Amino acid sequence: MEGPETTAQRKFDHLAICLEREVETGDTLLDDVCLLPQALPELGLEDVDTSQRFLGRRLAFPLVIAAMTGGCEEAAAINASLATVAARHGIAFGVGSQRAMIENPGLTPTYQVRSKAPEVFLLANIGITALKQYSLDRIHEAVRAIEADALCVHLNPAQELFQAEGERDFSACAARLAELCAGSPYPVIGKEVGCGIDRTSADRLKRCGVSAIDVGGAGGTNWILVDALRSGADPGPFRDWGIPTAASLLEASGTGLPLIATGGVRNGLQMAKALALGADLCGIALPFLRILRREGVEGVERYLEDLKRQLRQALFLTGARTVADLKARQPVLGPRLRNWVEQRSRT
Repeated sequence: MEGPETTAQRKFDHLAICLEREVETGDTLLDDVCLLPQALPELGLEDVDTSQRFLGRRLAFPLVIAAMTGGCEEAAAINASLATVAARHGIAFGVGSQRAMIENPGLTPTYQVRSKAPEVFLLANIGITALKQYSLDRIHEAVRAIEADALCVHLNPAQELFQAEGERDFSACAARLAELCAGSPYPVIGKEVGCGIDRTSADRLKRCGVSAIDVGGAGGTNWILVDALRSGADPGPFRDWGIPTAASLLEASGTGLPLIATGGVRNGLQMAKALALGADLCGIALPFLRILRREGVEGVERYLEDLKRQLRQALFLTGARTVADLKARQPVLGPRLRNWVEQRSRT
């Protein structure tokens, strides 16, 4: 097992690479989703309600500022700033992997945002292989230490392959996840980090007892590339490995579990398309990180207001008064997604 200094350095390296390098690749296939415009929407723009219930909590807007960081000193200010914005707007916020604070409790404050954002819906985070490396009591304590409302267990085998000190053994993880879910006092979310969730994995996660799935599809931040850049490795033909976000939503929708659409969602219209494909929330990470650095909290607020305005406009233009109304409408799929659906229906 690597030491705490290595973990903290990796967290810093990840931040620097995401801020300074080109790390977005692939295609979400959200452009292959057409929402049907309504020429007679029969409602006013002010009638549109973008609130959404998720895991027993009502959010004002169906968005989570998705997991980014923690475990290095630079992360503390980032998490505090973004969590404060999230609380102010009634959306969810997720911290990065808490392995660093388990290994070095002195790093716990870099994840603690509750004092700055007492009302925020807060998602804790741990890698699935850590469930084998640490006792479940230590995992639960990490969640309690930041007073989180739910725990994301991230699944990242492809990223780990291209991480210099990455984990190569994902055996027996499902059994350990099931044990965690069975004894968890809080909801557990199965979360991919950029390669998507296929139907088989989604069904397996459901059998393990997760309360929701974050599909973490391809088309946004590419963590294979991030760790390849960090380690000097060549991802070769695996540079674009993964299931596009739109396709992953279709893969996971059969579980009936709440879904989060993370992976290349960048504007309110893309949010609307993801919701129409079955998502309950959308997750966005990298733009918030970069805007915070470039424009400060004011820029983050402007971006969030743009997302809210665009999603409201999309609902209005489709005649949807609520997110539930939008989810009940059947979008038209373009040839790439339609081909995906047809091929997968035969398996």
